[in-house]
Amino acid sequence: MTIDPDGGRCVSADIAAGISPAAALFHSLADETRLRIVQRLARGEARVVDLTTQLGLAQSTVSKHLACLRDCGLIDYRAEGRQSFYSLTRPELMDLLASAEQLLAATGHAVVLCPVHDTQPTAAAQGGLQAELDDDLKRLGEQKGQAAGEAVS
Repeated sequence: MTIDPDGGRCVSADIAAGISPAAALFHSLADETRLRIVQRLARGEARVVDLTTQLGLAQSTVSKHLACLRDCGLIDYRAEGRQSFYSLTRPELMDLLASAEQLLAATGHAVVLCPVHDTQPTAAAQGGLQAELDDDLKRLGEQKGQAAGEAVS
């Protein structure tokens, strides 16, 4: 993580390197441990000790991943005495994950079979993929806006 000189808050090295916020968001969710934490927090608040017990992880591991999710603005905590209770800040995150599950089901979980999913793309390929992702996200946003307009009519 690096410090954003304008806002003073931590941002991922990806954003600092010029990768779009959408790519950084998906990168933050690309870790299985963070997904498990998000799924657990979707059921309600939890303390670090609750997460370590329920997920079978070390306290340092849970704390590291909670810090990442907090830096991304996806979770926050409230203090009660000496305890911190973590919760999701953005309920629409669960909509995003549900959509991902639908996409995986529709593709037959093809991403698991993708022979290149674990390789690092070249800078040129990464730029092309980023442009495609940005276009797809824009198109999905427009479709969602149209669907909302039709529902109101």
